[in-house]
Amino acid sequence: MSIPPPPGPEQPQGPYGQGQYPAPSPYAHPYQAYGFYGPYGRPVSVNGVAISSLVLGILCFVPAVGLVLGLIALAQIKKRGERGKGMAVAGSVLSSVGLALWALTLSTGSVSDFWDGFKGAASGEGTAYALAKGDCFDTPTGDLEGDAYDVDEVPCSGEHDAEVFAVVRLPGGSFPGDDGLERTADDKCYTLADGYAMDPWAVPDDVDVYYLVPSRQSWRVGDREITCMFGSTADDGSLTGSLRTDTTTLDEDQVAFLAATNAIDTVLYEEPEEYPEDDLTANQDWARDVHAALGEQIEALRGHSWPSDAKEPVADLVEEMEAARKEWSRAAAAKDADTYFTHYENGYEYVDGPTTVTARKALGLDTTVPAYEGDFDSGDDSGSGDGLAV
Repeated sequence: MSIPPPPGPEQPQGPYGQGQYPAPSPYAHPYQAYGFYGPYGRPVSVNGVAISSLVLGILCFVPAVGLVLGLIALAQIKKRGERGKGMAVAGSVLSSVGLALWALTLSTGSVSDFWDGFKGAASGEGTAYALAKGDCFDTPTGDLEGDAYDVDEVPCSGEHDAEVFAVVRLPGGSFPGDDGLERTADDKCYTLADGYAMDPWAVPDDVDVYYLVPSRQSWRVGDREITCMFGSTADDGSLTGSLRTDTTTLDEDQVAFLAATNAIDTVLYEEPEEYPEDDLTANQDWARDVHAALGEQIEALRGHSWPSDAKEPVADLVEEMEAARKEWSRAAAAKDADTYFTHYENGYEYVDGPTTVTARKALGLDTTVPAYEGDFDSGDDSGSGDGLAV
């Protein structure tokens, strides 16, 4: 940055008032440089040790050194006729005060507290990128979009803005860009959501996936984590209670049941975008996949040893799944779109029906049938894919 010379009697005002540069002119006089000069026009140098003493005295990091340098500078200035006596004196005084303060803090333990706080800040404690799986937190604004510089960790049992369900470590290298980070976050977070919230029925309809990603600035200081979290899509919405339903919160019977039903749901979510009228072959291939998945999970449910009060409800559900499996087989062999749709609808009848609710109730799982308006689908426009940059 260039600094214009100070105004003098020979400097005309610019057309817009004081401070404006005059228009260039071949007749303008060159500006005289400013500085301190000694006898015979030779500049008088400033003692470098005095400058160092003043700097160390101001910073107070090593006050003893600042005091010693100040005394050395005074001796050199007197001997060499240099400038800087005021800086040397100021550095010595400030260093003396700093030395006294250091002695006081050492005796009271304040240095230890300061160092602990410094280490906490360096490690990210109390910041967005210090969050771990299972943590719940509030943001200062209550918003889960935009930039985040700090969050307040709170108990998951109460009301909160978000709950962390995964932390993804990124490789080193150059900053991948905002778009690259969002693509990675979409891919990783939506994949990991089901592993943390195994029971989709226990997830409120207004809950979706959000994430914290590094900003260009935080990347420079070593931030390499994507924090995946659940949050509410409702205006001024919040969460209450943990959404965690995995092996740490469920018993083995609940896990076995959810593993089977979720595996079928995963295949059902892979339905082709093209209608059977447009691409009957693609839909038939998918119907075969559903038929195969049903066969595998029926065997898994039959092979598990269920509690006595859950045996009959699960058996009833398996019976309906067998009937649905036959319909998917017929859909796969359909000769036209109308026939395909008939078996398609019959195959879906058991899904989330009364037998599923009864089996869930017997196993102590949530019995509220979801509305499926906020599925974990990265192509949904209901607010998914949004996140915070830290």
